[in-house]
Amino acid sequence: MPLDSTNFPHVWMSYDHAPDHDHDEDFSELEANLKRGAPFVILTDSAPAEDHEHSHEEKKRTSLWMKKHKAELRSLVLALIVIEPSAAKRLAFKPFGVAFAKFWGYPLRLAASREEAMAIAGELLLERTGSAKA
Repeated sequence: MPLDSTNFPHVWMSYDHAPDHDHDEDFSELEANLKRGAPFVILTDSAPAEDHEHSHEEKKRTSLWMKKHKAELRSLVLALIVIEPSAAKRLAFKPFGVAFAKFWGYPLRLAASREEAMAIAGELLLERTGSAKA
């Protein structure tokens, strides 16, 4: 899940990565964003593939990292916004969103286009900070 924080508070995440991808770098980047102390949104237009499986070690590492940063995640990450043009796929994602929010502590929002995703992000940031750009 490589992250691009160039346009913070809009942090772009990609699920497209090589098999030897270093997840520690991803967690370090996410931690750096949390250390900023300002609310942000995570956006992606590359949702995980249905057949994507994490190893037991990856699941354990993710769970331990998430528990360590749970309070920061809940207070600073306003949402993960997944851009999915297919209405059927967006509908299929909805049940996953409930489990996702329980685990990560922030909601999963769905958008049909990049423009809709940016509008949702702007609304969330405006509600929290009074500024869509923060």
